[in-house]
Amino acid sequence: MTKRILIVDNEEYIQEVTKICLETVANWDVIAAGSGKEGINKAINEQPDAILLDVMMPDMDGIATFERLQQYPETQNIPVILLTAKVQSSDKKRYTELGIADAIAKPFEPTKLAHQIATILGWQI
Repeated sequence: MTKRILIVDNEEYIQEVTKICLETVANWDVIAAGSGKEGINKAINEQPDAILLDVMMPDMDGIATFERLQQYPETQNIPVILLTAKVQSSDKKRYTELGIADAIAKPFEPTKLAHQIATILGWQI
């Protein structure tokens, strides 16, 4: 069964690179959202297998978006992986305490992204 990934990032370039890489390397379906609010709506309606969530976004940042996702029964069990420039051990500890699956550092290596996600979530590619 093909995995469905939701990428929530305000930078269209990141959305496009992520989509191309995950579709090409892992044959996953990729849905994109440009804001936290749009991401929440798409997560509820599309029910992705995982969400890649940018931390630094205008209006509603990644942590606030994650916390909102946790409020909906339809989205609270979807694993979330943060995409962030800040992946220090103190940040990772905080993310784990919040219930976030893991964090991938930006800039990421596009050709390795699918494998990083699969490793984090225990998926086969």
